[in-house]
Amino acid sequence: MTTETKNRYMEASWPTLYESVHCVRSRSGARLRKERNMSAPPSPLPDDRIKRLLPWLVAVAFFMQSLDTTILNTAVPAIAQAMDVTPLNVKSVLASYTLSLAVFIPVSGWMADRFGTRRVFVAAIAVFCLGSLLCGVSTSIEMLVACRVLQGVGGAMMMPVGRMTLARTYGKADLVRAMSFVAIPSLIGPMIGPVAGGAIVHWLHWSIVFFVNIPVGIVGLYFVGRYLPDYREPKTHPLDMLGLVLFGGGIALLSYVLEVFGDNTLSGQEMIVLLAVSAALLAGYGIRAMLTDFPLLNLGLFRIRTFRAAVNGGFFTRLGLGGIPFLFPLLYQIGLGFSPIQSGLLVLPQAIASIGLKSFMPAILARFGYRNVLVFNTIVVGLLIMSFATVGAETPIWRIVVQAFVLGLFTSMQYTSMNTLVYADVSGPQTSGASTIASTGQQLSISFGVAGASLIAAMFVPAEMHSHAGAMIYGVQRAFLILGVMTIASSVVFMELKSDDGGDISKHDKSADHPHEH
Repeated sequence: MTTETKNRYMEASWPTLYESVHCVRSRSGARLRKERNMSAPPSPLPDDRIKRLLPWLVAVAFFMQSLDTTILNTAVPAIAQAMDVTPLNVKSVLASYTLSLAVFIPVSGWMADRFGTRRVFVAAIAVFCLGSLLCGVSTSIEMLVACRVLQGVGGAMMMPVGRMTLARTYGKADLVRAMSFVAIPSLIGPMIGPVAGGAIVHWLHWSIVFFVNIPVGIVGLYFVGRYLPDYREPKTHPLDMLGLVLFGGGIALLSYVLEVFGDNTLSGQEMIVLLAVSAALLAGYGIRAMLTDFPLLNLGLFRIRTFRAAVNGGFFTRLGLGGIPFLFPLLYQIGLGFSPIQSGLLVLPQAIASIGLKSFMPAILARFGYRNVLVFNTIVVGLLIMSFATVGAETPIWRIVVQAFVLGLFTSMQYTSMNTLVYADVSGPQTSGASTIASTGQQLSISFGVAGASLIAAMFVPAEMHSHAGAMIYGVQRAFLILGVMTIASSVVFMELKSDDGGDISKHDKSADHPHEH
């Protein structure tokens, strides 16, 4: 047996012993072992088993976040009554969570590269569960908002790290199918959330809605800690702390002004000053990003057309869609007088439709391509949002159910298309930065969407009329109209795409758009 053959045999049979001996024999042994751990997932499972398990592991995070949001929306009127505030003021509980996500998501990519996807994912679930527990024992609206911020810190690390792990594990040709599969378990949250939230509020106590996620998180901690691939970079740059302060401060101030606008808590002059400070901070971050080698958010990725369209288009589209889950409970419970359980059941068709369409998404994108799907679908989604402005006290239940189901179909198509287009032309080393920017934009738009929807409704509903059914219906209907118009306008962003953009992911044949050319 030659020396080379003997070494290979030792490495295959006794990897730990071999590496120990090799480290003694070579000064570079420690470095090689370190690079081996960083470049590949140190999981005992074969690659094909990792690919089968990974979507379910990532779905744990998606499920927890979607369940938390939808179960809480149904409880908004009950929380408002318990905390002695108006239902529209509970928007701070929803907006603070998504704002926290937007501020802390930029750090998640750096943390995953530095400490590894597995460790960061486990820590994220643990922090999220702790925040959920503290939310459930909150005794004031201020305490609840603070605990929601802590929840958001955990949530900020879950979704982008999960997407980044998927993008690194699957090739671009399989990414749509993987993302669609991951979205199916996560959409169970919107199915269970409204009904479970309604039942909890009706028979138990509103605080219980925050405890539902804790058992799921405990199970997730075990499986993620054991099986999630542990990707990390061999070398990481220092965290851009100045960029984090500039970006986080600017976004926080902007969101705060949007939240309190119309509440008469600040004078017009004070709001102008805060907006100016916010703009200065964000402009300062833009300058900082251009001057530093390793910015918090790699804005250079926006030079990639598909990435730019996916992120910008996704941001403006979600401004309209983000406020819908907040408006539905107000319309159904306060406006139409339904119970929390009935309100939850009316949201259920939207989630069922979203799940049903996921398995067809690869075929739809392959047939029509990203550009055609996103331009057409965005307009349809906007029109469907506007259609809810016709829902009033005399609207039959069956029509509300049909409208919710159809909206779910097209919303599902929109989200899957935007989320996968982000990675169409992004290289492996850029995956972390792309996932971070996309997730940050997504959560910012949802936060602004909730604040905007509440603001629009409040413009048409005086504070003393928040409990009046007719006034609430009128205000929410106007909000649906404005949000629908905003969504339709966002379709312009997707028009910069070319017909074959994202072809590596969608597998779209450009010749199908021009059959007479052959």
